[in-house]
Amino acid sequence: MKHSYFHRGGDMPLLGVTIPEHFASIVARFGDREAVVSLPQQRRLTYTELGKEVDRLALGLLGIGIRRGERVGIWATNNIEWLQLQMATARIGAVLVNINPAYRPNELAYAIGHSELSAIFTIPSFRKSDYVSMLTDLIPELERLSADEFGCEKFPNMRHVVLYDPMNPEATQPPCTGFSTWRKVLAAGEKIEPARLDEATASLDIDDAINIQYTSGTTGFPKAVVLSHHNILNNAWFSARAMHFTEADRLAIPVPFYHCFGMVLANLLCLSVGACAVIPCEHFDAELVLKAVDQERCTALHGVPTMFIAELEHPAFRQFNLTSLRTGIMAGAPCPPVLMRRVIEEMHCNEILIGYGQTEASPLTHLTHPEDSIDRRTETVGVNLPHQEVKVIDTESGAIQPIGEVGEICFRGYHIMQGYYGDHEATAKTIDGAGWLHSGDLGTMDADGYLRITGRLKEMIIRGGENIYPREIEDVIFSHPKVAEVAVFGVPDDFYGEEVAAWVELHAGEVMREDELRCFCREQLAHFKVPHYIRFVDAFPITVTGKLQKFRMREAMMESLEQR
Repeated sequence: MKHSYFHRGGDMPLLGVTIPEHFASIVARFGDREAVVSLPQQRRLTYTELGKEVDRLALGLLGIGIRRGERVGIWATNNIEWLQLQMATARIGAVLVNINPAYRPNELAYAIGHSELSAIFTIPSFRKSDYVSMLTDLIPELERLSADEFGCEKFPNMRHVVLYDPMNPEATQPPCTGFSTWRKVLAAGEKIEPARLDEATASLDIDDAINIQYTSGTTGFPKAVVLSHHNILNNAWFSARAMHFTEADRLAIPVPFYHCFGMVLANLLCLSVGACAVIPCEHFDAELVLKAVDQERCTALHGVPTMFIAELEHPAFRQFNLTSLRTGIMAGAPCPPVLMRRVIEEMHCNEILIGYGQTEASPLTHLTHPEDSIDRRTETVGVNLPHQEVKVIDTESGAIQPIGEVGEICFRGYHIMQGYYGDHEATAKTIDGAGWLHSGDLGTMDADGYLRITGRLKEMIIRGGENIYPREIEDVIFSHPKVAEVAVFGVPDDFYGEEVAAWVELHAGEVMREDELRCFCREQLAHFKVPHYIRFVDAFPITVTGKLQKFRMREAMMESLEQR
């Protein structure tokens, strides 16, 4: 192989069924096995029980007038009801719209209006966010109208605002007259003939849109990625196969359901093969995750690098028995080699895999193999999944790069999104005329098709004409025994155009001077890659999913430099 292009046909064909069709077959095969365990809710459901609850809710959606193609939002933390709504909307062909639990009123208003929601399901609150107050401020009709006659001037498509308490969803009391409840939705379903549910499912097509996920943009409002049954079911199923996942596995899920990592690569991945989804906590808590793995004898654990770091660094880490762990996916951000080795050695997760992808690709495109060497699993993101194409192109000419040369990573295949909802211009900029999705990520491909990520097009630092990739510098700094976490980015410089800046968090009790770290870097990096600015911090700005927000670090760094 001389050029950076790789295609995998796979030994199994793509699934040609809808999500509810596949789920029905799993329920029939594994009805008595546990499907989901929620430790904060103290609830357990077998596949038979989950199937019945999904059908009850799907009938309820039909009962309140939700039809195929209408958008239904979910604004909540991880709980069983989230999973039930995910499958119930798929059952009737409604489009589930995932809403970030951390959204503030302006972001929530944008998501509701932009996606033209017909209904939204939500919990009373999350951390310091009072969802009820935020919704009543946005939709004053909630305090004036009854749930049965509800209408909204600002959001004319909105017909139902459904509140549920995860600890007792069917006993939730509405705080004011306009809110509906989980119980009312289920009651509406009791008036619907069960045959209508099967009719609704039979009318679905595998290419129907089934999900809208908002990307976490760093500027402006996020884009709404539209995904189909075919997109996400196959992505989940082939990811499960790559992990050697079966009905005997139990996956601890600390990643948020609203994110593609949680919804597709955790929830749907488990349900695609009859495995058990274990919910350790409503939102990430390292101790509760470790406790769940221990108590439930989980065989797999997902997470972003910051989650694994928090688990490994927890003071009580040694008190938990993690020997049941076998596999899992670490994705969402670059994984330093030192961290990967610690997960393998200290968490007993010998088959932990590195994953790579993006929401627009359903989301997984690349995964290392359990049989790969530790070096391959720490230095690359693996090869693309079956039935996917990938190429690395020159950022100027668009030509496919020779093996080993840096360029933009592009994907093509069943997993490519249908587009950005309501934004044809942005869709055309992302997916070209030949069907290639341009990721905006930079990387190299080796002769075996393994991909190495070197950075983002927008994150690449250009210092005095030299292209610098933050990931390379981060890997070096992270290898220092005193360093717990690091983020490298560029800041404007009058002479060089940009200079390299690094934020560094040390392990508890450690002390380091800037010149000590620079000396360490000079031993392993070219002089122009050594950070000019270093800031030692106690914590990093991160998203709900644990991704480092480099743009906020850059803004803070620029502000402090201007004050010098």
